[in-house]
Amino acid sequence: MTPVPRVAAFTGPAVLSYGFRPFFLVGALWAGLTVLLWLPVYEGRIGLDGVFTPTDWHAHELLFGYVAAVVTGFLLTAIPNWTGRLPLAGLPLLVLVLAWLAGRLAVAAGGLLGWGLVAVIDSAFLLLVLAAAGREVIAGRNWRNLRVLVILAVFALANLVFHVEAHLWGGAMLGRRLALAAVVMLIVLIGGRIIPSFTRNWLVRQNPGRLPAPFDRLDAVAIGLAVAALAAWLAAPDAVVTAVLLIAAGLVHAVRLARWAGDRTGRDALVLILHLGYAFVPLGFLLLAAAALWPVVPEAAGIHAWSVGAVGVMTLAVMTRATRGHTGHALEAPPSTRLVYGAVLAAAALRIAAGLLPEMATPLLWAAGLAWVAAFWGFCLVYGPLLVRPRHKAG
Repeated sequence: MTPVPRVAAFTGPAVLSYGFRPFFLVGALWAGLTVLLWLPVYEGRIGLDGVFTPTDWHAHELLFGYVAAVVTGFLLTAIPNWTGRLPLAGLPLLVLVLAWLAGRLAVAAGGLLGWGLVAVIDSAFLLLVLAAAGREVIAGRNWRNLRVLVILAVFALANLVFHVEAHLWGGAMLGRRLALAAVVMLIVLIGGRIIPSFTRNWLVRQNPGRLPAPFDRLDAVAIGLAVAALAAWLAAPDAVVTAVLLIAAGLVHAVRLARWAGDRTGRDALVLILHLGYAFVPLGFLLLAAAALWPVVPEAAGIHAWSVGAVGVMTLAVMTRATRGHTGHALEAPPSTRLVYGAVLAAAALRIAAGLLPEMATPLLWAAGLAWVAAFWGFCLVYGPLLVRPRHKAG
């Protein structure tokens, strides 16, 4: 994700010079705020007057609030490097940020606006992002990355399904599952590119020896199994055939991760955290398989291995690395960044434990939630100044 040189011509506010700047910042702020609100909502101390049940609100605002913002920031930063075209900046970028904010406000005011208007306002953001990203990929003839846009389209569709399903049936289980499946596939595809690439680059410079395996048939099988297992999980989450596919996907993705030489990156937290984040992908597959085979294993453990573990850790890993690189700072993790990583890893471990140990769920949920807030608001504290200031010039 090396920035294209032509971005230097932008003369507006630094925060609107590149997509990662506003979206990483508002996304991280929102990630902390929604969980901080969710904890008292979960215990019934405060109520929500909206179009969603409390659980659906929690899932929606993390998936289509936080994750949508970070995915947008990543894509708007990566696409110019895929296509060689100018990045979205200035007024068009501001329009997207305002569209995202309008969605958050509409969901919060759902009791006043009604579900239809909320759905239209909230869904507009991802449709605008899809249109902007699609235009750039097509104009740049970057056909290889159309599959990323296909997954983004599925994610946008999941938001529409979420709203309709919540209105018609009082819950949005399919919308939640479809959105999470789309995000997991983004991690499988994009993580499969950047993790071995960044690992190789660091090892060549700092720790010569065994390097990550290049993309080969095993990676293709892993991607295919992920698609099949996720499709089965959407259609019949409790079926034996689904469990078999989930186990196969989990094992193959564990092997895929092991081939990327993450065990040799302990001296670089920026690289190591990517491997640790991806490890939650196979863990989620295996926990969901266990839930399908043995009802005593709660499905929530597998879902949160993906949503808090894979998504939370991977997004923070990408956000910190991209922010440092694009703002002219060294690609290294100072103590403050390592604390952020420790907090999000703790949040993932504690949230999975809360799913597996229902008798201890409440204290574990509070501990996980507070660790999550510390991680994302810690990111804002450490990286917020970098995101709003002009690019640092070495020397």
